[in-house]
Amino acid sequence: MKFTVGYQVNDSLKKSILANKEKIAEIYFPWGNFTNGRGVIESKYVQRQMEVDLAEYASEGFEMNLLLNGNCYGRYAQSRTFFMSIGDNVQELIERYKLGSVTTTSPLIAKFLKTNFHDIEVRASVNMEVGSVEGMKYISQWFDSFYLKREYNYNYKMLKTAYDWCVENGKKLFILANSGCLNFCSAHNFHDNLVAHQHEIAEMDNAYEFHGVCHDFLSVAENKKRLLHYTNFIRPEDVHLYEGLCHGMKLATRTNRNPAVVVDAYCKGKFSANVLDLTEPSHAAHMYPTVIENSKIAPDYAEHRLHCKKECLQCGFCDTVQKNASVDLIDTTHLT
Repeated sequence: MKFTVGYQVNDSLKKSILANKEKIAEIYFPWGNFTNGRGVIESKYVQRQMEVDLAEYASEGFEMNLLLNGNCYGRYAQSRTFFMSIGDNVQELIERYKLGSVTTTSPLIAKFLKTNFHDIEVRASVNMEVGSVEGMKYISQWFDSFYLKREYNYNYKMLKTAYDWCVENGKKLFILANSGCLNFCSAHNFHDNLVAHQHEIAEMDNAYEFHGVCHDFLSVAENKKRLLHYTNFIRPEDVHLYEGLCHGMKLATRTNRNPAVVVDAYCKGKFSANVLDLTEPSHAAHMYPTVIENSKIAPDYAEHRLHCKKECLQCGFCDTVQKNASVDLIDTTHLT
């Protein structure tokens, strides 16, 4: 399995990427003031350092993937100047870093790229939540590859159906391996829209902060006990199960506190510590003082979940796995 890794200004991450280059196919990155899934780049230092790092990655033979995956581009979404700017920047990135692909949430950006840059692979972002063959067919004229809706990471039938359709139609299928987002989150689109406008929101006198409904949901003890059930991340040890089900896996590393650990774990296919340290977002703080020790998770966990009947209300398998893998860091037995 080949991985696509998110850029972050981080020396340890760079060392890990270079050390694992045989396992990593691609580096994905934002650019300039284009809104992406993490807002916009507002630091000149970050931009300058990123330019240096991207040049090194390109020289080492990594494929380069530009993120134009913001959930909203406001009044510019259909403007002529917006697309002229995209064209100028894509051309620059092709010349500087041999840009090979763009991930986007916008069908209009996809159409523009396929019309003007025939050699660029255009990929449907995971934020588009494409979750069926029909969903891929609707936009197949403008997209060459797709991220499958993260909630189907453990649905073998859906994965196989989507992968086979992609192969038959000259497309590619990708999945996000280490998302910490809750399945079928009701506020996901709202949150993504906030992120797209976060540079504007930061200028306002805001009445509320919003960090995602997962924070409140996981503050409830009973909900914490079912975290595995509510999430869809794939452990490093289980990546091999997805050979023949996708063309590659995305590792979310752009905001992880220790992205080198994430890359090393997935490239080695093994991790012994709190599995939540690998996810983005990480819910480790919500679970403290309990950790989910990855080495204690049942070896058949992923294979069972891939092929189960999805009768979660009656099952309890994931809850039992989590209970058996949970370790308390603080002994509270003496407390009353």
